[in-house]
Amino acid sequence: MYKFIADNVVVFDVEWVPDPKSGRRIYRMPDTASDDEVLEVMWRQGGATPEDPRPYLKTVMCRIVSIAAVVRKKVRDGVNLQLISLPGLHEGVQPEGAIIRQFLEAVGNKGAQLVGFNSSNADLPILFQRALASRVTAPTFCHRPDKPWEGADYFARYSDYNIDLKSELGGYGKAAPSLHELATSLGIPGKMGTDGSDVVDLWRSGEIRKIVEYNQFDALSTYLVWLRSAYFSGRLTENAFVHEEQLLETLLHQEIEGGAVHLTSFLDVWKQFRQPTA
Repeated sequence: MYKFIADNVVVFDVEWVPDPKSGRRIYRMPDTASDDEVLEVMWRQGGATPEDPRPYLKTVMCRIVSIAAVVRKKVRDGVNLQLISLPGLHEGVQPEGAIIRQFLEAVGNKGAQLVGFNSSNADLPILFQRALASRVTAPTFCHRPDKPWEGADYFARYSDYNIDLKSELGGYGKAAPSLHELATSLGIPGKMGTDGSDVVDLWRSGEIRKIVEYNQFDALSTYLVWLRSAYFSGRLTENAFVHEEQLLETLLHQEIEGGAVHLTSFLDVWKQFRQPTA
């Protein structure tokens, strides 16, 4: 279990889709091949079967389309929370490199503690791989201090600035729960209608806002799992834990009032799960 909570914590989730441009290069397909044709080759080469026609592809073959995060900042009178997304709910499709650069620069400049679920095996590798593909430079994020106590290090194997909740809590093999399974068992909403397998179809139909909404749900669920782990490990007292759940509920109300009406369903399910049972 991690040893401390930094003044800035970024609990994040990344969404990506197969990238036909990369597929054309990897499989030497002509420019005249349609995206549909390229995707079919990518899935077939990735081990497609009748039972699993769209297998999980190597992240280097994919394109990042959205990043969402709950940002927790320690301030003089307590804690401040923000829900951010790249792109924003109303911004539409953004260049991949711009999304990656803005996120990594913000994390690096804050020296924030990164928290994800399966982030060591998925979210961070695709961020690094696609940063290279998009010619992104992120020297502050990539800086390695000479000694562990001299600052954030996102590349050290056991750094507490890079926390993967799946590794901390989930175990390995068939016993390892998905984020949805872990979250809902804790009384946290988890998936809300959309699944990761739906993202590519949403992307191809131009429904980027629905992807961002789904991305926010996962970031919120991950944050609440992290909050529970902070309480479990004694990093938060019971009063502090309850207060921080209330802070998130307040944030959700503010976001809903600002137009993020999709968060109503998350809030409603969370309230339902928290009702005492006989």
